Amino acid sequence: MKMRYKWAAGGSALMLVMTLLLSACGADNRIVIGTQTFSETKIIAEMYKALIEDRTNIKVKVLPDLAASPVVINAMKKNEVQMATLYSGEIFNNHFPVKETKDRGEVLKQAQEGFDKYFDFKWYEPLGFENTYAFTIQKKLADEKGYKAISDVAKDADKLRLGVDTTWLERDADGYKGFQRTYGFAFGKEFPMEMSLVYEAVANNQVDIVLAYSTDSRLKAYNLTTIQDDKQFFPPYDASPVIRKDVLEKHPELNDVIGLLLGTLDEKTMIDLNYQVDIEKKSEREVAVDYLKQVGLLQGE
Repeated sequence: MKMRYKWAAGGSALMLVMTLLLSACGADNRIVIGTQTFSETKIIAEMYKALIEDRTNIKVKVLPDLAASPVVINAMKKNEVQMATLYSGEIFNNHFPVKETKDRGEVLKQAQEGFDKYFDFKWYEPLGFENTYAFTIQKKLADEKGYKAISDVAKDADKLRLGVDTTWLERDADGYKGFQRTYGFAFGKEFPMEMSLVYEAVANNQVDIVLAYSTDSRLKAYNLTTIQDDKQFFPPYDASPVIRKDVLEKHPELNDVIGLLLGTLDEKTMIDLNYQVDIEKKSEREVAVDYLKQVGLLQGE
């Protein structure tokens, strides 16, 4: 009995060691892509999961619903997550010293250089769209009044009702006061509300113009249009894939796979993809795979 017990114990220990070794091997051949809570980061993560698993031997897990970009970055720093979609305006969240600018190219350059130097992340060129604040109105009103840029609204601004996130009204430099200094006008009346309510409010004529997000699916759902920030008041938020550089060193084949989507996703495409998830209630995986098949990027499915 004792002999069998010792053998069993030894066998269990050996099995445990083998399991740990196999797990370690598996970890080297697996990456985790983290996402924020909104749909487009989940869709892009599923695109990269499909592309990476199609073209390499690497297994990918998508970890969704991390509360905000700083949470994603911290998880990457701890190596709990190895890859994510981030936005160039993230540099203004006090991760490292930056030069104040709203030039898109300069903001992107600072993101690439700063996250390389301070975090050892590779920040790629943009995917092709940015998700930033955008003034939004009903399409029929834009066509009727000829509103293409924010400056076009100035002549009618004192008659327009603005629906906007409460915190934006209160902020100075990048809020309503800063906006008035940049554009030289204010709206007739402001209606503070939660960001989630602005789309329906402008669609139902409760307000005339709202501050929304430029790739939100509800722009399509309510037939809304955004107008150009012609004086570049809002910081740029170009979306890019970002990955830990040590992962690229282990798996250099990832570089080409990640490059497949760069510059290919414009604002309209992203709105359409978000719409399929948010409004049509398709899964992020289904939308991602269908899109990759449509554009001829997915080989194995």
